[in-house]
Amino acid sequence: MSGVMAGSAVPAYGMLDRMLRQRLLAAFEQLRGGALRVTDGLGETVFGDTRAAPPIGVRVHDPAFYRMAAATGSVGAGEAYMDGHWDCDDLVGLIRLLVRNRDLLDGMETGLARAGGLALRGWNTLRRNTQAGSRRNIAAHYDLGNAFFALFLSSDLMYSSALFEHDDDTLEVASTRKLDRICRALALAPGDRVLEIGTGWGGFAMHAARHYGCHVTTTTISREQHALASARVAEAGLQDRVTLLLQDYRDLEGTYDKLVSIEMVEAVGAQYLTTYFAALGRLLAPDGLALLQAITIEDHRYEQARDSVDFIKRFIFPGSFIPSVAAMLTAKTAASDLQLLQFEDFGPSYARTLEAWRERFMARLPEVRAQGFDMRFVRMWEFYLAYCEGGFRERSIGVAHLLLGKPGHLRASRGAS
Repeated sequence: MSGVMAGSAVPAYGMLDRMLRQRLLAAFEQLRGGALRVTDGLGETVFGDTRAAPPIGVRVHDPAFYRMAAATGSVGAGEAYMDGHWDCDDLVGLIRLLVRNRDLLDGMETGLARAGGLALRGWNTLRRNTQAGSRRNIAAHYDLGNAFFALFLSSDLMYSSALFEHDDDTLEVASTRKLDRICRALALAPGDRVLEIGTGWGGFAMHAARHYGCHVTTTTISREQHALASARVAEAGLQDRVTLLLQDYRDLEGTYDKLVSIEMVEAVGAQYLTTYFAALGRLLAPDGLALLQAITIEDHRYEQARDSVDFIKRFIFPGSFIPSVAAMLTAKTAASDLQLLQFEDFGPSYARTLEAWRERFMARLPEVRAQGFDMRFVRMWEFYLAYCEGGFRERSIGVAHLLLGKPGHLRASRGAS
């Protein structure tokens, strides 16, 4: 996508701009695992090893990019992309290259960016996931509108990683495979009382009720999602097998045979992780099973990521966090008697899912604009989808299925074997 500054007069570089430019470009001098070509109003410089592949091209249209990157690090660089201050001929490739060189770019998040980072963390503190805060944070993302998400999601409206197994899998095929994998892992059957925490637009609830004959109670705190999910359930004639709630997970009551939560744990906030697992344990029958689909971060990076604000927290999902496997298991153990039965990581599938979403989104830009979204919003979403895809491709983040069981399930399984 061409930058909004392309073709216009090159802004003048002041003394501060030149200093900040030199500081940032110096971080690229030890670049490894690829090459980068930076072109701006002061010239062109190539960094890294060009023998394996041509350099990824970055074009800086406005020196404001250097000021924003210095002020708030990678968050500022992402915002500068939103503002059209720079462009790249391979945005996902650039993210991957930066992830490989994360140690060289730590200065972007410290040094001159330290004050900006403190301000971002202060802002993030105000987005805590209290019950009122959770509703505000969820609304900030999902109130973009159901019609917007329908432009690029699979036809089942699943806003979570699909499960790809073959090169020619479509997004729809991979999404259905993921839903079936969850249902089979839980051994869903007619008569099962299933609780889903995080309805989305009803894709899992409808699939499980229609194909496995169980009754699904599903809850969300997004009014937009609840309205469309209710309409979809009614249109499918599944009202007798799907109960839709507009309720916070902390307020849920009752006992269920099986529990599902698909990429909802990222929205609970690190401070409420034990509260979340306590709710899972409380809501499951003594012989119950639960399956979580969770985005994960490397254990050794969890605390640093938890305590900082990145592009996603600032512009896409306020109040969110990415848990590590260790953090989830620690919270689970502290708050419940659930035991981990199976673990399956399928991070590469999320990279393909994001690639499909990004391609569909970019192919339907006229419709995005027709819904009232401006080019800054378009560039924000382009960067968001590429940013996430690059992270999954480099395996700095993953996605996993965690199958958990209550002690009674384990006893029953031993007795049946």
